[in-house]
Amino acid sequence: MRRETDKLGARELPAGALYGLQSLRARENFDLGLPPTNDRLILAIVKVKKAAAMTYLKLVPGMGEVYGAIVWACDHVLAACPEPGKPGARPEGWFREAFVVGAIQGGAGTSANMNVNEVLANLALGRLGHPPGRYDIVHPLDHVNRGQSTNDVYPTALRIAAIELLRELSQGCADLQEILQVRENEFTGIKKLGRTELMDAVPVTLGEEFGAYAQAIARDRWRLYKIEERLRQVNIGGTAVGLSDLAEKRYRFGVIENLRTLTGLGLAPAEYPMDITQNNDVFVEVSGLLKALAVNLMKIANDLRLMNSGPRGGLGEIRLADLQMGSTIMPGKVNPVIPEMVMGVAIKVMANDLAVTMAAAHGEFELNAFSPVIAESLLESLALLSRAVNVFRERCLATLRPDAERCARLLSGSLAFAAAYAPRLGYDRVAGIIEESQGDPARALAALKAAEAGK
Repeated sequence: MRRETDKLGARELPAGALYGLQSLRARENFDLGLPPTNDRLILAIVKVKKAAAMTYLKLVPGMGEVYGAIVWACDHVLAACPEPGKPGARPEGWFREAFVVGAIQGGAGTSANMNVNEVLANLALGRLGHPPGRYDIVHPLDHVNRGQSTNDVYPTALRIAAIELLRELSQGCADLQEILQVRENEFTGIKKLGRTELMDAVPVTLGEEFGAYAQAIARDRWRLYKIEERLRQVNIGGTAVGLSDLAEKRYRFGVIENLRTLTGLGLAPAEYPMDITQNNDVFVEVSGLLKALAVNLMKIANDLRLMNSGPRGGLGEIRLADLQMGSTIMPGKVNPVIPEMVMGVAIKVMANDLAVTMAAAHGEFELNAFSPVIAESLLESLALLSRAVNVFRERCLATLRPDAERCARLLSGSLAFAAAYAPRLGYDRVAGIIEESQGDPARALAALKAAEAGK
């Protein structure tokens, strides 16, 4: 065991623990049984720390060994969690043991930032041949957090993580749009019954319906692409309240330049850093666009559920691939599980949007204490949607089959053709003929043709 002390007193920690006393207190205080801080956010914070350490390598004479070790520590953490956006990707075991603070926390993200500071300091100490806790050599605040505040590190890191996930989601939407357009072309000759308010309407084609879905996703793709511009402005270097009064001018310019290089993103210093520190409306805007995508996905997924309904007592206009057994009591039953999963994700994203909205609205004066709620909700929505659109495309849209015969049978058994006679015979007259035919399509069609010939 090792002993660390702060103004609240001394505590024992495991000798080899990479986290420190502040992380220990935060883990205990925020023990909600929820997941730890989002991996993508941790990695983005680490990138900010690396950019800062690289800057101080040039600015602080005689400290090259310390800041070089911090840079190494950052690289060590980043290497432990490769391609975190890939399905099934998991960080190395020590990563999970080191970053212990819960995602939902008080203090505007201070605990998450401090967890990273302590882990990087202890990794750097190990690199230099010292045991964890020798903060007289590498200090979590004096060295790793130098020139920084949680209030500029956390928002900057959240923007980086959000942009990275937005790009993945935007590509997923592009692929989703493409498969919808492919199916549009494949189904262009399949005529079917259109429906409004779940009632028989006028004839359409299955291809036209999929074409409309593609248009909706195209709008989502464009909106997500454009919103990145608002996320590129960061307040790193603004320190506590965005006035940059606690950071050197040379550091402020150097850290943003290094951060651009490390992330490959077109980040820019905010024109008014206090605005970025105070206000979180940009995250509300992003979340709102994610909600719009969720709405479109839910609409498409539910339409597919309805068109797939049956197989005997429903519409049966398409057939979704059989993926798993659907009932523990009804043999042979297969459910539309992928559309249902997509709809479940949409519901979660809509709920997260409300959380982001409420958290952003509760910022007071120069800081928002509920930034962790915003971060957890937003990053979860981005990751869920990114994975959901890929699964939707691969396991549902690419594998479904149309039942052209069923589509034709339902269309021919309807009165959808009657609307075409209304402009020539008048709405009321057509309605009367339909009523007289007692809903028999053949009788109604014959009567309408006779009425048109004799008018």
